[in-house]
Amino acid sequence: MKIPIAHIKKNADNVPFKFDEQVDVSELKTMNNDIREINSVHVYGTADDQGNDIIFSFSIDGEMVLPCARTLADVPYPFAINALEIFSESPYDIDDEDNDIHPIEGEVLDLTPLIKENILLEVPYRVFSDDEEVISQASFEGEGWEFISEGKREKKTDPRMKKLESLLKDKDKEE
Repeated sequence: MKIPIAHIKKNADNVPFKFDEQVDVSELKTMNNDIREINSVHVYGTADDQGNDIIFSFSIDGEMVLPCARTLADVPYPFAINALEIFSESPYDIDDEDNDIHPIEGEVLDLTPLIKENILLEVPYRVFSDDEEVISQASFEGEGWEFISEGKREKKTDPRMKKLESLLKDKDKEE
């Protein structure tokens, strides 16, 4: 999403520059293994020209598909992000590494990398599917593992400890 600086400065005295676009961020599914699907997102907001700075205040709405933490099934995850990004013509504001102020290079500002960055920062650690059909078809047992809930928990003896258990039973009989 590229915005020419001239459009922002044209009516800077009267009203802030408004934008409302669909931005393709499908590249994110190749950058992050958790995102299985993401298409275009809706980006809208304003840009205010304040001296040497241009302040973007915008929202990003969309939906990504992530894997369920229990079943690995696809889970649609809608998101809405509010972001604030500052661009500056002044070299003094940009020298500080702790500042999140971006330099203005050229006549066009590209918000696409910042949109992608904000989306990646909002990817949740894990999501769970609420779909009963998906949960019922989930595998609860595999090669060398088994899912045991607290209610089904049984006292099972590890096969490697069977011999020790027989020794303890023999000792109890002797007493």
